Amino acid sequence: MKPSTACCLVVATVLTLMGGVVDATVVTTCKAAAGSDGRVDYGFCVSELGKHHDSPSADTWGLAKVAALTGLVNADNAVYDIKALLAKHGTGSARAALGQCQELYDGMGFAFAEAHDDINSRDYAGGKEKAGEAASLAHRCDDAFAKAGVPSPVTQYSDYSAQIAVVCSAITNLIQ
Repeated sequence: MKPSTACCLVVATVLTLMGGVVDATVVTTCKAAAGSDGRVDYGFCVSELGKHHDSPSADTWGLAKVAALTGLVNADNAVYDIKALLAKHGTGSARAALGQCQELYDGMGFAFAEAHDDINSRDYAGGKEKAGEAASLAHRCDDAFAKAGVPSPVTQYSDYSAQIAVVCSAITNLIQ
């Protein structure tokens, strides 16, 4: 084997091992979270936390914060889409439910931001409480559409918010 080929193989092996270590933290943490809280969807946890740029270098504490930030981004995306939907709907019960959900998702964004801040300052009980509050706001949005008797166009955001709030709380419980 040529020295250049051997060198390339060593570099490739090191990079592969480094990639495995990066993923191992997310995988290991999500596995532990799912093992400690049956509501945690392991696949969702790995998929969503693995997408964030801070995840490769994050420990359990960092991943709890990443989960809160991911919830915040989801809430902001929901508000953006709700505003676009409100521009299309002139009147009626769907518009009223959308308006209510816009307020709820605004509040949800703040709740996830506060969860992040609480976890960052090591107030874990406060962080879990705020993540739970965010999940509750998602359910209230779903309820607004159910009461209006129309299907929710933002169900994917509600489902995501509830799941990431559970992930955030479960990972926060793992912090030593």
